[in-house]
Amino acid sequence: MNGVFRVPQPSNEPVHAYRAGSPEKRSIKAKLAEMRSREIEIPLIIGGEEVRTGQLGTCVIPHEHGHILGRYHKAGKAEVERAIAAARVAHATWSRMPFVDRASVLLRAADLLSGPFRDELNVATMLGQSKTVFQAEIDSACELIDFWRFNPFYAQQIYEDQPMSSPGVWNRIEYRPLEGFVFAVTPFNFTSIAGNLPTSPALMGNTVLWKPASSAVYSAHHIMKVLMAAGLPPGVINLVFGVPSEVSEYLIPHPIIRKISFTGSTAVGKHLASLAGKYMKRVTMELGGHAPAIVFDDADIDSAVKILSANKFRNAGQVCIAPTRFLVQENVYRPFLEKFIAATKAVKVGDGLDKATRMGPLAHARRVEAMDAFVADAQAKGAKIETGGKHIGNKGFFFEPTVMTDVPLDAKIMNEEPFGPLAPITSFQSFDAVVEEANRLPYGLAAYAYTRSAKTAAAIGAAIETGMVSINHHGLALPEVPFGGVKDSGYGSEGGSEAIEGYLNTKFVTQAGL
Repeated sequence: MNGVFRVPQPSNEPVHAYRAGSPEKRSIKAKLAEMRSREIEIPLIIGGEEVRTGQLGTCVIPHEHGHILGRYHKAGKAEVERAIAAARVAHATWSRMPFVDRASVLLRAADLLSGPFRDELNVATMLGQSKTVFQAEIDSACELIDFWRFNPFYAQQIYEDQPMSSPGVWNRIEYRPLEGFVFAVTPFNFTSIAGNLPTSPALMGNTVLWKPASSAVYSAHHIMKVLMAAGLPPGVINLVFGVPSEVSEYLIPHPIIRKISFTGSTAVGKHLASLAGKYMKRVTMELGGHAPAIVFDDADIDSAVKILSANKFRNAGQVCIAPTRFLVQENVYRPFLEKFIAATKAVKVGDGLDKATRMGPLAHARRVEAMDAFVADAQAKGAKIETGGKHIGNKGFFFEPTVMTDVPLDAKIMNEEPFGPLAPITSFQSFDAVVEEANRLPYGLAAYAYTRSAKTAAAIGAAIETGMVSINHHGLALPEVPFGGVKDSGYGSEGGSEAIEGYLNTKFVTQAGL
């Protein structure tokens, strides 16, 4: 599309209005009770229709050990081929539809999600993804609304002409949808990511085969309902569930797939990237992290403790950009440690419906076993557990918020992503020493630093080998900024205008003699 055009905005409300508001929650308890009273059935959505296969998987409620939330239908080869056929039909018209019309779908979806669909998505997120009602509101509806309202405006900037001229020659750059489909694989822990990854490529005129994590199928199904209600044509996004390896290893080599977008573990990401490379498929990989959180001796300690503790235990630590290795300069190590332990002990763990609850359960029993293994390994190597360190009760996958000290560098927690509520805190002496430690691991997703010195802030921001650095606040994963890592944490972006560019083919056209 050439020239200047306007993206319609159906609502005059500020994009971030819902983050600070007090959304109505009167129906959440009733809806939760209804969902808990029966097993739900979650079909595939292919070509705008619900599809049932008879091959079922099970998803459970993390708050209630062993309580089955529902059964989801698994896609086999026949269903994947049906999704490809639906995407092919939709692509013929969707990719040629005026951009303003495609953008309108996302903007209408944002309005719907801010209204009648909001509570349903929050309930789906709480039941399937171990969030509290507080976290569900921020991490699902609010962020997804923001993404769906921001993306059209970033996309508009990319679509505008970028002419270059010389005597007798007119040059231009054109951006076109990928001549094929996008395979989007999304994680369990954030509905905003799950909803944004398939819609970003669709906005740019592509059609999508979307495979969410098995524990996020319920919320993914609700997101599809919102998009369909907003007018998304059948077949533009097709929702498939199934065994990850089976679906991925069938789809990635398929000639119709032109781009793979994956969010998940480094091990799985490397496998998919190698498979994609074999077939020359474009990829975006947002993989694991092991974020250093650096506190210099001139930092505002109270502010650092408040922000870092909140983000360490957000979503029970199941966040790829969660602060993980806490590196505190010697002069302030003791006061920081004491205040962080107090903040950790104050975190209320339990029923997500309680407004005072700030941390829910882990996603499943395997995560609890992993936390036990990290703690046991650290203790065996001489670490001290300052608070926490144990599984809570026998109902649900709850684990205590945990602080460790005297943790040696060869401990498992200092080398592998814990993806849970564990905070190892160690001291450092000098700037050079902390930079060496921060860059020691192959991960490079996020890093945090706290200092009152402009010089130190500039130096640490430049020295750390990560895709994102946040200094004196927690300012990552917003719709308007790039989100992605380096080294073993992947490549490509899933935020800002940088994310949109990954779903377009760039064509240079030059002509003379006219």
